[in-house]
Amino acid sequence: MRTMGWSGGLVAAGLLLAACGGGPGGGGGKISNDKIVLAVLNDQSGIYADTSGRKTVEAVEMAVADFKAKYGDKAVTTNIEVLSADHQNKPEIANSKAQELYDRKHADVILDVPTSSAAFAVATIAKNKKKVFIDVGAASTEMEGKQCNKYTFHYGYNSYMLAHGTGAEVTKDGAKNWYIIYPDYAFGQDMQKTFSAAIKEAGGTVVKTDPTPFPNDNFSTFLLKAPDLDPKPQVIGTMHAGGDLINLVKQYNEYKLKDKGVGLAVGLLVITDIHSLGADALAGTRYTDMWYWNLDPTARAWSDKFQAKAGQRPTANMAGNYSAALQYLEAVQRGGTDKSDDVVKQLEGHTFNDVFARNATIRAKDHLLLHDAYLGQVKPASEVKEDWDYVKVLKTIPAAEAFQPQPDPACNL
Repeated sequence: MRTMGWSGGLVAAGLLLAACGGGPGGGGGKISNDKIVLAVLNDQSGIYADTSGRKTVEAVEMAVADFKAKYGDKAVTTNIEVLSADHQNKPEIANSKAQELYDRKHADVILDVPTSSAAFAVATIAKNKKKVFIDVGAASTEMEGKQCNKYTFHYGYNSYMLAHGTGAEVTKDGAKNWYIIYPDYAFGQDMQKTFSAAIKEAGGTVVKTDPTPFPNDNFSTFLLKAPDLDPKPQVIGTMHAGGDLINLVKQYNEYKLKDKGVGLAVGLLVITDIHSLGADALAGTRYTDMWYWNLDPTARAWSDKFQAKAGQRPTANMAGNYSAALQYLEAVQRGGTDKSDDVVKQLEGHTFNDVFARNATIRAKDHLLLHDAYLGQVKPASEVKEDWDYVKVLKTIPAAEAFQPQPDPACNL
């Protein structure tokens, strides 16, 4: 291993694979509506569109193609459809789109759903309709806490993973005083809570926390006051992501806060953010991620295929959705049916390794995916020898350390 648009509409992704094939799905009634329907629900027009968006649909299409190639005429069915919809980061739209996908479009599983508040809305619909939901894009630990349910799985990352990587490591390296700013919705609130706890546990102090509007393009009020706080923070911890993070980093550099002795730590950083800003804008920044496209030869080979299809290197979110779709299809294959209760049983406690998830287990008690995570550092532009290879992976965080060691007592499946 190395050390390391459009909006609102519901559309078919153009992947309706050959009509019903052999295996248990061939007329035995074990596959509902004689096909499997995978639905990607995410932000395709707003601040998280580059993090996931339409490119994630292409990653899910790759999972379907790889599943078909693996099983051929032994597949439970070869009639597999991929749909997508844009939730615009709004819980009410996520709610209505999820109902439409499950009821009218006969989706067997909904994937992705960034923005924690939107994910909570979809989880409620999944519970009520007894349909599978595998969330990859939301970070709130409440997904496997009080918001957990039998049909929802939290897959990829969460705020605990991010905080106990970045927050703890940066504090241990000497940044003892923190000023945390966060977007004022479920994701940011949860990130603020988990980062504060990790920083304090590592011997640091959170001088001040401030919520910011979401979405937001002007962070001057928060950034300019940082050097004057008492005690002066050694680092601003930003819990923003996507377009909000890009705006904040640009303004942080514009105000030359690094020259004033205030560093920057990023709670959630995505390869497309670095690509948009340029490596030097974030050079030296350490962060925790669930995957990196150039992690090792296995990740690299899959990323080459993705780039040939999608025209860019994949984000961790895109790879996570590929894995979630593939593991869902594998669960259907093992059980011989897409009936939700049977698929849930196949997923619970399942252990595996794939392109995305290493040393992975889906914990049965709370449906949290445990897997290795990675501490990375952004290279300066002078060290970037290949487009998109902006990160040096410093450390592998074993699955047992990366996530909560015990399920939340508030989770009652």
